[in-house]
Amino acid sequence: MGRKVQVRGASINAFEWGAGSPVLLLHGNPDSGLMWEEVAKQLAGKFRCIAPDLPGFGDSDVPRTFEPSLEGMAQFVEAVRQAMGINMPLDLVAHDFGGPFAFAWAVKHPDAVRRMVAINTNFFSDYRWHFWARVWRTPILGELSMALMNRLMFAQELKRGSNRHIPESHVDRTWALITPRMKREVLRLYRATNPEALRGWEEKLLALTAIKPTLVIWGDKDPYISRDYAERFKAKRVVHLPQVGHWPPVEVPEETAGHIGKFLSDD
Repeated sequence: MGRKVQVRGASINAFEWGAGSPVLLLHGNPDSGLMWEEVAKQLAGKFRCIAPDLPGFGDSDVPRTFEPSLEGMAQFVEAVRQAMGINMPLDLVAHDFGGPFAFAWAVKHPDAVRRMVAINTNFFSDYRWHFWARVWRTPILGELSMALMNRLMFAQELKRGSNRHIPESHVDRTWALITPRMKREVLRLYRATNPEALRGWEEKLLALTAIKPTLVIWGDKDPYISRDYAERFKAKRVVHLPQVGHWPPVEVPEETAGHIGKFLSDD
């Protein structure tokens, strides 16, 4: 179920499933917290799964003070944690652009982290943007691409990115949440996020993965982020999904939830 919490004067939507120790699940572009539904339902027997919509995505507003810098992302996640009443170390699960939000926060609040899961995401300064990211980062061209986007083009890109494993129902549900506000925030997010800015942060994250149990789950057919990045997190365990694309939580939710559940339950 979704609930609204106030984060720095803005209404932020967050979905919750289950009860138990907290698991914070952070989505990326073009998704919302609802992306995690099938995974969270399978974890809900043991965990309290919390999946907020990031600023401007889904049903979340954008806090007036939110800046899409790494510091700003970390501050947003911390404000959500407090608003949701999480007062114990949590498990962190991040996909796509949820990674910069999640790991920037983890670097700033290491004592609040129990375990981490990275799924087809990036936190490395040598990353080079994929085609659509370069378009969105370009003034005028980015606005034009957003204005021309339609459901057919959107569906084709999701299917290409997922090695054609994305269900049509997910396409419909995600497309329904694409608003002018969300399009503006996507452009702002991509234009403010330079991989070079991760210098210094990535070293701190790797120092954290050296002491905090970390799992990487990677869809190897991802056209946006190379499978080679999976090993870069120096995680305790790396799971490669050879025929899966960029969205393992949507393409193979049962398998993804199985890996996450086992990892979070390990002693």
